[in-house]
Amino acid sequence: MRIDVVDPSAYTPPYDHALCAALARAGATVRLQTSRFPYAPAPTPEGYERHERFYRRGGGAAGSRRRFVAKALQHVPDMLRYGRAVAPGADVVHFQWLTIQPLDVHLLPRSRPLVLTAHDVLPREPRRGQLSAQRRLYERVDAVVAHSGHGRERLAHEIGIAPEKVTVIPHGAFEHLTRVHGERPLPGALAAVRGPVVLFFGLLRPYKGIDVLLDAWRRLGPDPGAELWIVGRARMDTSALRAASPPSVRWIERFVRDEELAAYFRRADLAVLPYRQAEQSGVLFTALAFGTPLLASSVGGFPDVAAAGAAALVAPGDAEALASALQRLMADAGERERLGAAARRAAAGAYSWEAVAARHLELYETLTGRRRAGECAP
Repeated sequence: MRIDVVDPSAYTPPYDHALCAALARAGATVRLQTSRFPYAPAPTPEGYERHERFYRRGGGAAGSRRRFVAKALQHVPDMLRYGRAVAPGADVVHFQWLTIQPLDVHLLPRSRPLVLTAHDVLPREPRRGQLSAQRRLYERVDAVVAHSGHGRERLAHEIGIAPEKVTVIPHGAFEHLTRVHGERPLPGALAAVRGPVVLFFGLLRPYKGIDVLLDAWRRLGPDPGAELWIVGRARMDTSALRAASPPSVRWIERFVRDEELAAYFRRADLAVLPYRQAEQSGVLFTALAFGTPLLASSVGGFPDVAAAGAAALVAPGDAEALASALQRLMADAGERERLGAAARRAAAGAYSWEAVAARHLELYETLTGRRRAGECAP
């Protein structure tokens, strides 16, 4: 079977790579259709082809307004070129992200079974027209992949997508990040830390509850007996949060490349995800792969991971409950070890990419069989 996995903006290179490599190991012919990732080299393809077909004409620094405008100007011709010249070579076209929804609903290829993964059921910070266009995209494709039953329920009840059109396929644990070539140690100042470490990792954005985490951390007192590391590229103004942080909080505000990432998760005694909302999280599935104990908010599909014994949960936005859970887990090495062991089992089992790829291939086979029987796309 020939599969095109399409992520025009290269929003999730680790996910794209892991899915494509797993599908290839399962016997599919896979092409990743994407663009250049502006922050670091993309993972080296393993058994699949990688084509940077989108946004090939420069456009300024990563995250800049100039780059955004350059991508927007190239989006329509690049999508049309892909749909007309490239997509017909695939049996299934699986989009991971479509981010200019009002345009994309008119630009999708018309001759292949189409799949769209609902990484975010709806845009968190929508621009004008995005919400209604996202709904039309779900209607336009042949199948939607949700990462959890929670996501499937939202698609059905908030958007009105027929439940039978939605397939629940879990996110996979990022095992490939545990064996990156040229893994680097922690920077000297961090490597010198001898006490316990709680890690918040990933893009710094308002919905991730960093303010709640800092409120909880301050409740632990002037000497919490551990350090909190907040690590990732900021997509928000953090100046007020930094100014109110106690000395036991370290901020590492930059993009962390794959070869640096492992050292943070190997060092952490606990990873914390105090999100206000989410469907799933690549950070969570990175922690699973490393066997890092997890403390997370009870949002989206996070309770599924907790049900496997791999995470402790607190209510979102509850700083007092989060402080209590942090204190309990940092004092109980045995519970952290149990969480870590369950994380490793989950990463090798239900959240392995072999299991994830098998579920995707079942969906693709159903779609291609349905298309051969003469059923048209919605």
